[in-house]
Amino acid sequence: MKAWIENFLTEKQEILEIIFVPVLIIAAGLILIRVANALIDSLTKARLNRVSRPFDHNRVKTMESLLKNVVKYGLYFIMAVTILDRLHVPVMAILSTAGVLGVAVAFGAQSLCRDIITGFFILLEDQYLVGEYIEAQGVAGYVEQFNLRCTHLRDFDGRLHILPNGGMTLVTNHHRGSCRVMVELTVSYEEDIGKVVAVLQEACDAVNEEFKEIIRDKITALGIVDLTAAGMVVRMMGKSQPMEQWGLERALRKKGKEALAAQGIAIAYPHTQVILEEKA
Repeated sequence: MKAWIENFLTEKQEILEIIFVPVLIIAAGLILIRVANALIDSLTKARLNRVSRPFDHNRVKTMESLLKNVVKYGLYFIMAVTILDRLHVPVMAILSTAGVLGVAVAFGAQSLCRDIITGFFILLEDQYLVGEYIEAQGVAGYVEQFNLRCTHLRDFDGRLHILPNGGMTLVTNHHRGSCRVMVELTVSYEEDIGKVVAVLQEACDAVNEEFKEIIRDKITALGIVDLTAAGMVVRMMGKSQPMEQWGLERALRKKGKEALAAQGIAIAYPHTQVILEEKA
């Protein structure tokens, strides 16, 4: 009888350990996940209060989701290993087997891993965001979609380019900083260059006033920048908000042409003069 009671108590203790230990580990893991999510939410909220651009909000929210997933699945893995170890399951043997399989899979998915890791650093370093105009891998376009594996670019012709993030070795972002506005007009050598520059400066002032909301550095007539066979090249230059430079250049050409024509100054163009000599 005494032996039976001792055996029952021993088995009961083992049964309670099998039931309650995993439950406690799972409960502790879920609490840690909640605490980590609350901390990530707090950090995200503080970060959102310091940014103003809508694209920055998207980046912060994407980082928030990514961090929560990393924490959640990392703790799930730790919980599973701990429970198996407490149940006297040979965890090291399982991990060794998983490691061998992982190496085999890694060799077959090297490009996928490289794309995901590169995508994470692109997001972390804020290299570009959805809606920005970039150049990469020989193509250019607006970032229509971005995830950790690839980037979708839509060019001006409407074509969609899907670029693996692992190949993003050189990226040119046209949405960061100011963009240069530059227009050059050629006038004849017979024209008064001082008058030409003054007339073009009036055209620049008109454009500066009309598009003052998008101009960051006022457009000015710099003067002669080249002497060609056609005539003297006069440059006008300034800076604008990103992706607004082309519209400003079109307006500047129109204003400059109209201002020169109003003053009787013709824009020079290459031409050939032929002189016929009559023989007596």
